[in-house]
Amino acid sequence: MKKLIDGYFRILGVLMVLCLAGMVVLVFGNVVLRYGFNSGITISEEVSRWLFVWLVFLGALVAMRERQHLGVEILVRRLPVRGRKLCLLVSQLLMLTTLWLFLSGSWEQTQINLNVQAPATGWSMSIVYMVGIVFSISAGAMVLWDVYRVLAGRIQDEELVMVTESEEKAELDALQQELGNAERKQP
Repeated sequence: MKKLIDGYFRILGVLMVLCLAGMVVLVFGNVVLRYGFNSGITISEEVSRWLFVWLVFLGALVAMRERQHLGVEILVRRLPVRGRKLCLLVSQLLMLTTLWLFLSGSWEQTQINLNVQAPATGWSMSIVYMVGIVFSISAGAMVLWDVYRVLAGRIQDEELVMVTESEEKAELDALQQELGNAERKQP
């Protein structure tokens, strides 16, 4: 199962790279063509905007898996283990509710826009809203897995806080943990 999940996130990583590369080629190519040849790529703005939307949502999934989302953890870290578990369960249930709303809205918008053509490409506008479906299902599966782990008692105490207060604090914590591991290895 772990290989399947890792493979899925590798595919998401490749899709993110392709989205970014596509955006760079379209936007840079359009600039060069406009200023150098008085021409342009008609679909550049529309497709690059769609690629950006997909890139953001796929990146949010990867960040969620790696516990890289920013949040306020100052209070939760001071709670006892039971309090942290309760806070985690409440936050995960709120996330599931939000993801359900997001999924149902994305599904409706995808269906509504299935036959609506984009002005520049003529492609279905539902492409934009499909990422909400992908995001909601993937994030929902991750949240449900975390809820299961908390209820089954299979979650580590240090995993009970699933956000980082700041990027600098995350780097400091990682360095301190690495230093602690190095000190334990020394005789």
